[in-house]
Amino acid sequence: MSKKIGILTAGGDTPGLNAAMRGLGKSARDFNMELIGFYQGFRGLMENKTLKLDQKTLSGILTLGGTILGTSRDKPQKMLIDGKEQDMTEIMVEHYHKNKLDALVCLGGGGTQKNAYHLYQQGLNIITLPKTIDNDIVGTDISFGYDTALGIATEAIDRLHSTAHSHHRIIVVEIMGHRAGWLALGAGVAGGADVILIPEIPYDVRLVASAIKKRSKEGKHFSIVAVAEGALSKEDHLVYDGLEKLVEDAGKGEPKRQAKQALLNFELGLRGHTLRLATQLEELTGLESRLTILGHLQRGGTPSAQDRILATRLGTACPHYIEEKQFGNMVAIRGEDTCLVPLKDVVGIKKAVPLDHPLVQSARRVGTCLGDDDTI
Repeated sequence: MSKKIGILTAGGDTPGLNAAMRGLGKSARDFNMELIGFYQGFRGLMENKTLKLDQKTLSGILTLGGTILGTSRDKPQKMLIDGKEQDMTEIMVEHYHKNKLDALVCLGGGGTQKNAYHLYQQGLNIITLPKTIDNDIVGTDISFGYDTALGIATEAIDRLHSTAHSHHRIIVVEIMGHRAGWLALGAGVAGGADVILIPEIPYDVRLVASAIKKRSKEGKHFSIVAVAEGALSKEDHLVYDGLEKLVEDAGKGEPKRQAKQALLNFELGLRGHTLRLATQLEELTGLESRLTILGHLQRGGTPSAQDRILATRLGTACPHYIEEKQFGNMVAIRGEDTCLVPLKDVVGIKKAVPLDHPLVQSARRVGTCLGDDDTI
């Protein structure tokens, strides 16, 4: 009898998802495995909305962006049903068995890894694949989706150079990356940004302004500022750290709820912080400033060649690990090989940019301002 393998894509859409499913599905034939897709991530598993992923369905999807299964950010234990959050874990477990699945493969980022681990703890056979444009999943050298987004962000910076130069402006470019700055750092270095601000290095806006004014005195009357969406000033970073510690020390019940709400309110107040940064730089330098937010442009479109290769490598490795019953693991990339990383070692951890990372050092060496005291 053939084995039945479920598959779902959850979290934000990412280039390479279809390539990974195709790689998994085509290689699964060698192991006599049949693929069943679930629409809209974990919600599809809850609603038992399925699609048979046969060879006809998988044909021609290698180059497609997004995901043919659709996606959502629903969590098994906190799913919005009729306007109320409900724990739908038991129903998902029921549908897993109803479809007579031998395993469930979940493709996603940090949140998906956490939700998949939750289902693994309920006794389901779970394996995951890492995808995210942020490249912040621990245990794997790289996640598919990152290379495509990096290329898009770099091209955007390239294009913005001409208008910044023509109008003698400061162009602030907001790049995705809430808690990790890999994308902003990589695109900033590749695009020759004059300033790169990432979450790992709290910035001093006065130092950034000084670096821009120094460029102006040298006859360079424009600057490109690449900013990760999660980059914070030193002042905001202190407040954020204090609120996070408050949540950690709050215990349970109402004190915990209040602490979390305070942190959420602060995060909501940070929306539009890159616009505030652009305004501050204009005031401090006397140069006209403009803001460009790349947003979901970074997620869309055809996956790069590198992401197609990476997703195919991860997808084709998956059936082998399923055959070996290596459940409760994420399939990762280490050098030229794939390996398994226990989900318990992935959940709740972000792969941040190390302050001594070679790319950080390279940025400093070419004179890029990173907003800290080591800049000037």
